[in-house]
Amino acid sequence: MKSNRLYGVLLSLMVLVLLCVAFFGGFVAGRIDPAEASALFLNIGARTQALVTGVVPDSGSSPKPVDRNTLFLPFWQAWDLVHKSYVDQPVDDVALMRGAISGMLNALGDEHTSYLDPDLMQKFNAQLNGEAYEGIGAWVDISGDYLKIISPMPDSPAEKAGLKPGDQVIAIDGQDMTGIDGDMVRKKVLGPEGSKVTLTIRREGVDQPFDVVVTRASIVTPTIESKMVDNQIGYIRLYTFGDSTGNDLRKALTSLMAQNPKGLVVDLRYNGGGYLKTAIDVASEFIPDGVILYEQYGDGSRQTYKAEPGGLATNIPLVVLVNEGSASASEIVSGAIQDRGRGKLVGVTTYGKGSVQTVEQLVNNQGEVRVTIARWLTPNERQINKKGLTPDIVVNITDADRQANRDPQLDAAVNLLLGK
Repeated sequence: MKSNRLYGVLLSLMVLVLLCVAFFGGFVAGRIDPAEASALFLNIGARTQALVTGVVPDSGSSPKPVDRNTLFLPFWQAWDLVHKSYVDQPVDDVALMRGAISGMLNALGDEHTSYLDPDLMQKFNAQLNGEAYEGIGAWVDISGDYLKIISPMPDSPAEKAGLKPGDQVIAIDGQDMTGIDGDMVRKKVLGPEGSKVTLTIRREGVDQPFDVVVTRASIVTPTIESKMVDNQIGYIRLYTFGDSTGNDLRKALTSLMAQNPKGLVVDLRYNGGGYLKTAIDVASEFIPDGVILYEQYGDGSRQTYKAEPGGLATNIPLVVLVNEGSASASEIVSGAIQDRGRGKLVGVTTYGKGSVQTVEQLVNNQGEVRVTIARWLTPNERQINKKGLTPDIVVNITDADRQANRDPQLDAAVNLLLGK
């Protein structure tokens, strides 16, 4: 969903540097939305499209004028000092400019407002759009003190190396990651296909940190998985809300519905989100009409998004699997299904990303910025930001379950649909 309001990035690199004054906060790369699963997220591409995006209404009032010449004096003082006195010359002006952008956005204190440099932007968009990138193949959360594994991708190097949901990366190749910006840590994990990276892992229930060596590979993010379970229940797992997810879902539903299932399980566990348009498309396959979500802006106004007609599975009994890694677009779909009484949620409380970002590419191919512009509400006007959605039926998965390859959440969903 393209944002109809683009935030001011002037068409001159010099003016762009001037804009950096307000955000000279350090030499660091910006953050990707974690849940952006990292996305996380939150989730975007060369089309000025947001993880979850919307229209920003005109508030009708103009911002207070700022004397930029006066405001920016300390920045230029610091800029000149670095160029004159820093020990290692010449300094990299582009890196300074990018660090300044990142510093400004970090200063807002919103983990979902962030800057992606050109390299991170390319890798992130490749993950969301199902293109190949080089790394370990894991969805991660970068919003905490340490980079956290949300989930390894199926058959990925991360999965083969034994990484598990909840693992914290506290060091990379022996270098302590304490206090390092989440995106910087993420960039260190990425690398050329065939190269190795040593991750020092802190795992709940394990007394001491331990090292895991992962061989990087060319990764294509999976979009969807579908099959029949117990010969009576259709199962669909969505891994992300990308460009092709809507079409892939319709193909899967067409195949499954032809087999006359008694019910459907939609698995959104560890799905960190994606495009708003895709979330509407997915929800519309299960909800025939009415409200999917509201976007609410700072001035109190709101925009309503409704289901699109023609869904393939609007009447069949439905259960949605969710957990702490279900975020953003996943929560939009789950919240709509729960509020509209269309199906039950099974699992544990979701991530709790209830904010809306707009994304704009910067001039001169200098990456992109994403800025929080609104909050979104469920059809019953629930605000889930930092709260998440509570399932109708709470089912946990223990370490013993994982070691034994048991999935009590899926079992509970299937039993519920079969009336057991």
